[in-house]
Amino acid sequence: MSEEEHDAPKRAATVAIVGRPNVGKSALFNRIIGRRLAIVDDLAGVTRDRLYARTEWQGRVLNFVDTGGIDSEEASHDTIWAQTREQAQIAAQRADLILFLVDGSTGLHPLDEEIAALVRRLRRPLLLVANKLESQRAREAAAGEFARLGFGSPIGVSAIHGEGTGDLLDAVIAALPEQAEATEEESILSLAVVGRPNVGKSSLVNALLGEERTIVADTPGTTRDAIDTLFTYHDETMRLIDTAGIWRKSRAHSSLDYYASLRSYQALERADVVLLVIDSMQGILGQERRLAAAAIEAGAGLIVVANKWDLARELGEFQQAELIEVIRSEIPFAAFAPVTFLSALTRRRLGSLMPLVRKVAENRRRRMPTARVNTVIREAVLAHPPPTKNGHPIRITYASQVATAPPKFLFFCNDPETVADGYRRYLERVLRTNEDFEGVPLNLAFRNRRVEEPS
Repeated sequence: MSEEEHDAPKRAATVAIVGRPNVGKSALFNRIIGRRLAIVDDLAGVTRDRLYARTEWQGRVLNFVDTGGIDSEEASHDTIWAQTREQAQIAAQRADLILFLVDGSTGLHPLDEEIAALVRRLRRPLLLVANKLESQRAREAAAGEFARLGFGSPIGVSAIHGEGTGDLLDAVIAALPEQAEATEEESILSLAVVGRPNVGKSSLVNALLGEERTIVADTPGTTRDAIDTLFTYHDETMRLIDTAGIWRKSRAHSSLDYYASLRSYQALERADVVLLVIDSMQGILGQERRLAAAAIEAGAGLIVVANKWDLARELGEFQQAELIEVIRSEIPFAAFAPVTFLSALTRRRLGSLMPLVRKVAENRRRRMPTARVNTVIREAVLAHPPPTKNGHPIRITYASQVATAPPKFLFFCNDPETVADGYRRYLERVLRTNEDFEGVPLNLAFRNRRVEEPS
């Protein structure tokens, strides 16, 4: 491979795993990507939406997609199952390669034949994979039976034990078309949508994307995994991360709810900007406070989205300013976060959201010149000197912004350990007053620099 070919970025190929419920799609997905991202449970239908993750094999970057189990046409009359089936079909249709997974331990199932007819119509490259085959004898027995589907002999694997997955990935690389050049994704803005169940997160995602990208239903907890989607806004590519609702600890007895909450918190670590969606009728509750704190700890920009504002307006019990005041009092540590009001369902005021996202993203990358930082801090210290410690004054001699995304400021002083939290908050307010850091947490660090005492 030439140096130019090596340096040229390539588009990651997409591989979709499809099959009937409970054949081990999520277990295989987790085994391939090397971590427990998809929720694995014996209950059929655990995975409902498309779940994406990136891995690398033989130097090639691959996007694997875990999909919900495709049930029969009869079962798909149920709203959730119908949308699950549709999501799986969309993922398969957009994939560069389909992994059609069957259960080798139970043999050929009538639903396997129905799914075979479905994926055959998509006319995409496909590999037949038989899961739950722990021995060579079992693989040989399954080969003839599943060959009746018309896709040749299946590749035998055991997702739980990891057997055969290396051979499977080799076959994936061999079956994929040549790589196409792509743009680098490091600069893509990642936007996470988080909040309690049933506050309208998936409706907001669908409204932003303009398609039924995630499953929307009235039942709380419909979305259980964190799901990534690339979309374009005014010629800028962004990554949207839709997350599961965060359940209260008292309700976390279900392993599904626990892992769903865990994925949502992990999504914060990958986000540049977090949209904390709340119900305008309910305001900020304990779950929102924990999510806001976690977003700040992760260094993400933060926007509070007060959804269902159309319903609150109809009741006319309070004004926007009153709700903003309540939100500020409930999360005073996130007073820098802007609050926007909208209705994801009717899309009223939706147009004001993305310009605000862009602004917060720009603020997160904002850098103050060192000379300006020192001038602002010097004037702040003169106006309000730091309190003394054991009779010795604290002296800040120099300050600068040393990082962005999020902005980090370093202060040199004679006794960093004694700088009180109240004074740190004062310095943060001063910085925000003199520079637009709306929606962005600031990191203030203090380092020791010896100051010569006057003789």
